[in-house]
Amino acid sequence: MKKIVLGAAAAALSLGMSGAALAQKNNSSGAQILVVDIARVSGECNACRAAAQQLQTQATTFQQRQQQLAAQLQSASTPLETALTALNGKQPDAALQGRITTFETQRNTAAQEIQRTGNTLQSTEAHVNQQIAARLRTVLEQIRAKRGATAVVAAGATWAFNPAADVTNEALTTLNAQLPSVSVTPLPQAAQPAQQPTGR
Repeated sequence: MKKIVLGAAAAALSLGMSGAALAQKNNSSGAQILVVDIARVSGECNACRAAAQQLQTQATTFQQRQQQLAAQLQSASTPLETALTALNGKQPDAALQGRITTFETQRNTAAQEIQRTGNTLQSTEAHVNQQIAARLRTVLEQIRAKRGATAVVAAGATWAFNPAADVTNEALTTLNAQLPSVSVTPLPQAAQPAQQPTGR
């Protein structure tokens, strides 16, 4: 959940202004700088919570698989270590060498699986953050335009602000309406360039 919050916050902060320029301006059209609590929006929005639960489930499954593979490798390596120790420095025979080769293959395959699954999880998390951040950016721009404000900034980037400028509730309600769910899948792969003919 924390990573979803940070991902959305990073995107939303890009809508803001530097800390030195966050002073509230008030005129007949109301506050010119609006404020939103990004952590609250990305922590409470329906799509965010559902995605966070699915990501947690995937992470737990990944952790369990890591533990399972580690146990399998430990079980396979113990008799090999015993056999090698019994050789007292002598070269292993063909049968033992075959078992060692099989174990190394098993270890490499496990490492590749862990790397692949870890990359998939990272890509999925990035895809979730991307979808939430993109829609949140649109929502905040809609609110800014509707209110005729100059900018929307994250509450965490301000020293102080007028509560009347806080649009967190509006942003949360609108985000829930416009983004009921997100795809908890890896980032789409970039289109591969067309193969150029190599023959004459």
